[in-house]
Amino acid sequence: MKKHLTMLAAASSLLAAVSAQAQTKTLTVGGYGGSFETLMKDLIIPEFEKTHDVTIQFVAGNSTENLARLQAQKGNQELDVVILDDGPMYQADALEFCAPLDEATRTDADVYDLAQIGPNSIGIGFVATGFTYNAEWFEEKGWEPPKSWKDLTDPKFEQILSIPPISNTYGLHTLVMMARLNGGGESDIDPGFTAMADDVAPNVLVFEPSSGKMSELFQSKEIALSIWGSGRTKSLADTGFPAKFAYPEEGAVALMLAACPVVDSDAPQAAQDFIKYLLDPEIQVKLGDAMGSGPVNKKTELPKELAETLPYGPEKIAQLVTVDWDTINPNRQEWTQRWAREVER
Repeated sequence: MKKHLTMLAAASSLLAAVSAQAQTKTLTVGGYGGSFETLMKDLIIPEFEKTHDVTIQFVAGNSTENLARLQAQKGNQELDVVILDDGPMYQADALEFCAPLDEATRTDADVYDLAQIGPNSIGIGFVATGFTYNAEWFEEKGWEPPKSWKDLTDPKFEQILSIPPISNTYGLHTLVMMARLNGGGESDIDPGFTAMADDVAPNVLVFEPSSGKMSELFQSKEIALSIWGSGRTKSLADTGFPAKFAYPEEGAVALMLAACPVVDSDAPQAAQDFIKYLLDPEIQVKLGDAMGSGPVNKKTELPKELAETLPYGPEKIAQLVTVDWDTINPNRQEWTQRWAREVER
């Protein structure tokens, strides 16, 4: 009898364990690889899993890869939440891959207007596109820090400047800003191509897309200046290299890390909860420290040293400018081909 009861208790425990496992939802999140994936798995995901009774599967990929994943899996999505750069996120939202975002997620987090990307997506971190420069090199030369996008045409930077190509958001931002400074803009990009080809390209040592290679170019003193992100600059400075970031007087361009719940998710509430979790002030600090992204939640308080390196606070956020992705995205393939013919010829 005693043996029978023991077996019955064991069976009951096993059934309870199986039942609990069945109740635990799996939330699949697509986001950047590298340091972002490490941050997610080490510092952000475990606490969410514990407090929301969910298991998170993280799918690493850059914005282009994860947007392509959404397109390939249309009607049978693997992802429940996707994290992309703002440009691809505008495309994802326009292609109806994003489910409606709970209004409470926006209002409760007290998010800057600039981060209110669309009806179904939201920014989770600010990166500024501007100047990264070798402060020691500039000091040795007696040069002032760069101040204007027009400085890219200064002959003193000949062959010591690097700009990412248009396939990279930093390069695209540069093209748009040069168009705006020369009487054009997203709807009239010709002045930007003329300025890039005639005035900027002669100064460029290499149009470098890789962040790792860009860091190497700085560290080997092949370049003194680049158009890059505030987050990349922080990462380089954290290695001990004298990298500093400068905001152009015409405005640094906002590049946002953005998130949205994916349509037809089998864990829709967990997807909404996870995005809301990413907007929590404590998580925003972790994103800032690890990724160099400025917080979109106005209630976030960064340590002084970190605050000085990131787009943080109303004054710096107000200095950021945005680009018109609704105009850019339909033209980007054509502009990319034109860039290859005219700028990197």
